[in-house]
Amino acid sequence: MNLLLAAAAPFLVFDLNHKQSAEAFGAKIVLESTHAVYDGAQGAVREAVATIRVDGVAATLRCGNYERPVVIGKVQADCPVTGHYNLNSTTDHWGLRADARLRFWPAGSPLMPPGEFGYPLRQRWFLTHTQMANEPTYVDRGEKRSRQKVYYHAGLDLGGAETFAEVLAATDGQVVSLGKEVLAGHEKGTPVAKRYDVIYLLDSRGWYYRYSHLHSFAPGLHLGQRVTKGQWLGTLGKEGGSGGWAHLHFEAVSRQPSGQWGTQEAFAFLWEAYLNERKPDAVAVARPHRYARAGETVQLDGSRSYVRQGKPKYTWRLSDGRRATTARTSITYKQPGTYSEILEVRDPRGNSAFDFATVNVYSSDEDPITINASYTPGLDVKAGQAITFLVRTFGKTNGEETWDFGDGSARRTTQSDGNSVQLAPDGYARIQHSYTKPGDYLVTVRNGHATTHLWVPVR
Repeated sequence: MNLLLAAAAPFLVFDLNHKQSAEAFGAKIVLESTHAVYDGAQGAVREAVATIRVDGVAATLRCGNYERPVVIGKVQADCPVTGHYNLNSTTDHWGLRADARLRFWPAGSPLMPPGEFGYPLRQRWFLTHTQMANEPTYVDRGEKRSRQKVYYHAGLDLGGAETFAEVLAATDGQVVSLGKEVLAGHEKGTPVAKRYDVIYLLDSRGWYYRYSHLHSFAPGLHLGQRVTKGQWLGTLGKEGGSGGWAHLHFEAVSRQPSGQWGTQEAFAFLWEAYLNERKPDAVAVARPHRYARAGETVQLDGSRSYVRQGKPKYTWRLSDGRRATTARTSITYKQPGTYSEILEVRDPRGNSAFDFATVNVYSSDEDPITINASYTPGLDVKAGQAITFLVRTFGKTNGEETWDFGDGSARRTTQSDGNSVQLAPDGYARIQHSYTKPGDYLVTVRNGHATTHLWVPVR
């Protein structure tokens, strides 16, 4: 067992094997066991859990995949990763050399010092697709399936409108890599992997932050510069190894208990920062992506959602015409395609938020086509304001995207390039629309048997 005392960080990190114990903030912790759920299609880990005891009280922690710490007695805890992901992974992101990694904070404390972390995009939370830690990316992007090795994602992919969404510094830090330039002393023995579209910042505790796939850097930004939280770093794009979809790859990397560099899971930090900055009344979470064979039953889970006051009420609007009013529900898909299931979360005062569960359903050896859509402006949309929508279909070059803007207006069409050239500057098709009245509008985009949704709150 190794212990990492995270300098200036308000939590403790332990890499434990089964039946090993540790102490954190006056509580005794034992890792009892770990367990993984694999999909039937590729044998990829779709969910992993760690069962622990805190002062004798048993608790189960779900691993990564949009999870946040939970309170157990004197502490709050999470499990970023278990050893199951290393068994068939193509890449070791975590530096884990044990059965599970566990993190602990005092119960009731903030996850990071107040004001230290910010949300790194100037747009709404979950505006479009995301890819978070431990999600198997080779299936969700429609890549060729392999039953041997899986590329599990690490870091946080936050989709947005290419060339429009502003990328912001999530923390104070120094620019130690800017494109293909690296500050002296950071070339070797660090996580820095220079690339033309990437910025690395280094914070005061020695964590490196990677900002990838940028379309452009902020004018005047230079190597060695010290930046402050919220400072503009550049513009979101799809450059580098993005797979052709526009997003920011944000990842914190630090020394881990093994002594190796590894991902410092930051989803909960950004969640806390966004809630502090924007103070939403409700946040719906229908993710992560699902992947299934035709005829297979898929479990949907909205229990990760949030309301600021009271208890949430859930409504699932399912693609088979049913509605469900529980946090968790299930659906069976008879036909292959890409489905987008609608989740509404409402608080007792009537404030609503929406999110969408993407389910890729395949038949035989073919992956379904998928659609990535987004829009700008991504914050504070007003009635009468022109909105630019962007869309790209993946896996089909000869079809049109059909748009239903959810306000009774006539349907319209676009035609993107099918991701035929991943980094093509005009790969995303664009279309404009505006809403005459305030409201919550659900945009539906279809191309063949693929569907995606966007939520546009107009105020």
